[in-house]
Amino acid sequence: MNTGKSALVHGYEVVIGFETHAQLSTRSKIFSRASTAFGAEPNTQACAVDLALPGTLPVMNRGAVERAIEFGLAVGSHIAPRSIFARKNYFYPDLPKGYQISQFEIPVVQGGRVEFFLEDEKRSVRLVRAHLEEDAGKSLHEDFVGQTGIDLNRAGTPLLEIVTEPDMRSSAEAVAYAKELHKIVTWIGICDGNMQEGSFRCDANVSVRKPGAPLGTRREIKNLNSFKFMQQAIDFEVRWQIERIEDGHAIKQATVLFNPDTGETRAMRSKEDAADYRYFPDPDLPPLVIADEWVQRVRDAMTELPRVMAQRFQAEYGLSEYDATVLTQSRAMAAYFEAAAKASGQPKLASNWIMGEVARRLNAGEIDIAESPVSALQLAQLILRIADGTISNNAAKQVLDALWNREDGDVDQLILSKGLKQLNDSDALAKIVDTVLAGNPKNVEEYKGGNGKALNALVGQIMKASQGKANPQQVNELLRKKMG
Repeated sequence: MNTGKSALVHGYEVVIGFETHAQLSTRSKIFSRASTAFGAEPNTQACAVDLALPGTLPVMNRGAVERAIEFGLAVGSHIAPRSIFARKNYFYPDLPKGYQISQFEIPVVQGGRVEFFLEDEKRSVRLVRAHLEEDAGKSLHEDFVGQTGIDLNRAGTPLLEIVTEPDMRSSAEAVAYAKELHKIVTWIGICDGNMQEGSFRCDANVSVRKPGAPLGTRREIKNLNSFKFMQQAIDFEVRWQIERIEDGHAIKQATVLFNPDTGETRAMRSKEDAADYRYFPDPDLPPLVIADEWVQRVRDAMTELPRVMAQRFQAEYGLSEYDATVLTQSRAMAAYFEAAAKASGQPKLASNWIMGEVARRLNAGEIDIAESPVSALQLAQLILRIADGTISNNAAKQVLDALWNREDGDVDQLILSKGLKQLNDSDALAKIVDTVLAGNPKNVEEYKGGNGKALNALVGQIMKASQGKANPQQVNELLRKKMG
């Protein structure tokens, strides 16, 4: 559960649970050999099995199972040694068989948790399960007048549906969870995470209640395909539910859609319960048996997990848990930090600059760190010049700007060409300090009288006299020495 307190909205507690469909990164579908590649012409990647032609039988995709095992290991889940596939019965034009092959009573992945930071507070969301299932096709409305087209290219695409407990208490926390889950599945490579193409689709179950009351009736917001819309949709739904309750109406369980143009949710249909789907074991698929040896082989082949890497960053580089978590938000970010930290020998400075000045520029340009115009080695060189006193922090920002804008020259050349080298000569500094002290007797007396702020005023005068090139640390030492 949360480690933090719930923030009330107009006296109500918000309760949120998530169901996320992660499309698994196999080349073929979960029960057939048809391709899963995105963007093909409609109905060109649907074979006889996907079309549910008579006499066809499903065959389990081993790669999909291994990706489910990887996810379970990544989030500390129990991998069921024996799980069952079931038929989830409902009728819709893009569901050729009239049922979806899924898992119900015994899923392959059971329990686990996802941990993340909301600002600087650590949170944890419990997972109920993650189960394998096939995707349905897609209904096409845009290109037809008075008709609906059906594209079955997605039918049979392998999905891992990841279900949480209702542990989240705000839209901000829900988005933070979704981002962390997105990081995990893309980090270990089981899903490409492309939300626009439908590879990572989130459904938010939202309800409200008075503190201490039983859980309220939930409404499920379907197919949220961006983190921005996710937060907007949840916030609107919370306000809508509270207003309905305050007006004396009961909330009815429903599936709703979010319209990003209006910023509103609207009911699509009444929400079904499990009994409505008439689940029963699929007679065409035997139980899925996963031996311990298989799990161990998958574990041995897995890349270093983000939480493990974060712990290593804490141990090897002396970072805080928060900093280490931020720097492992993506594999590209982690690699960038580690390269800069090793090349500079200044891991804390590297962390501060990446999380501060570099991140600010990335956000402003809306680019990923993999696209940064400043390489990790260039940043390391800049950090070395800060650490050895060649330049001040302010001067370093100017050099970073020049590198970011791809100006000619390396770090040292830019420092010289822009005249940013810090004044470290003790004799030269001493002369400037003496001049400033002589010209500011009032500040000197105030400092000697115990007013610490007077020192800052004198430092400012010296920095101005040196055109910002004086070493602030040396200036402070010289001032304190001369004024006793």
